[in-house]
Amino acid sequence: MSGLTFEGVSHRYGSVLAVDSVDLEFRPGETICLLGPSGCGKSTLLRLAAGLETIQDGSIAIGGRTVAAAGLHPQVPPEARRVGLVFQDYALFPHLTVTGNIRYGLPGGRAEGEERARRILADLGMSDLAGRYPHALSGGQQQRVALLRALAPKPRVMLLDEPFSTLDEHLRHEVRMETMSLLAGSDAVTVLVTHDAEEAMLLGDRIVVMRDGRIVQDASPDEVYAHPSDLFTARLFGPVNRYEGTVRAGSVSTPLGTVAAPGLAESSRVEVAFRADGIELGDPSSAGEDGLRVQVRSVRRLGVWTLVLMTPLDRTREARGAAEGAESVSIQARMPGSAPISSGDRLALRARPEHTFVFPAESVAGAPARERVSRIR
Repeated sequence: MSGLTFEGVSHRYGSVLAVDSVDLEFRPGETICLLGPSGCGKSTLLRLAAGLETIQDGSIAIGGRTVAAAGLHPQVPPEARRVGLVFQDYALFPHLTVTGNIRYGLPGGRAEGEERARRILADLGMSDLAGRYPHALSGGQQQRVALLRALAPKPRVMLLDEPFSTLDEHLRHEVRMETMSLLAGSDAVTVLVTHDAEEAMLLGDRIVVMRDGRIVQDASPDEVYAHPSDLFTARLFGPVNRYEGTVRAGSVSTPLGTVAAPGLAESSRVEVAFRADGIELGDPSSAGEDGLRVQVRSVRRLGVWTLVLMTPLDRTREARGAAEGAESVSIQARMPGSAPISSGDRLALRARPEHTFVFPAESVAGAPARERVSRIR
């Protein structure tokens, strides 16, 4: 049985097409992350599902029941859809205590609702917060209460609109893990809006990548990371070294070497992307005949990563790459930990095949991935 379904859903704000012909189906108990930059249509989909926007084209069903459809009047109101919604700013009622916020919307009388709210708080070790008002809570505590308030009525669908974006890094990780634990015991469809690819990988059973109101890719986190449908999707998961080139005899020349381009037409223009964290560095004597020698320009420590910027020393290869229209002969690598590398060092570079991708230069977002991408093997 389907938990949440969008069929042919489009939505405009004036002349702006925010959502463009979206078809999606989510199963009960599944957690889906809508991933993409601001303005791509993620939050609009949530608002349409919740009934906060009136649908213009297409239809939406929850638990097999159509709750909104173009031409359907009246549409099912938000309070009758069995949807829980957590906003970025939590939207707690300032005049209600924690118990009162969680009790809000629960069926039954006041006493019954308060008892259930207290039981929920006790189960999570949060009983000491029961009588506090939102202004007396930390950001993390407010987020937890907002989530509990949304879950208390046992909704069919949980909608979370960037709920962790205002928390600091340490607290964000802690609250994410608590959220996963809470949602694991629910049969609700959970849809999480985020622009953070790491968050989507951590929380999602599926990742739906959106761009300009359309679905670019819909797959498991591992599939989206290992087989991005286009350069846009690849870049969501970290920096890449991007070069343009032309397919010649099934391959393309770049400043980082010749890359196979199976399935792409001869003489077609392509974009080649090398993930920065897929670059391996070693002693220059290990480069071999086909290796690339580079000189380090700068080294910067970025917490658990070290960013290394380099320039090729192989002038023949550099010239060949530039002749093929390379965007730049500057190379970046992200190394784990504190890499024993200094500015001026000369090293050998190797791009790991599983982190190297070739895309048609004129790729169209939303086209089937198998028609638009070759992963180097």
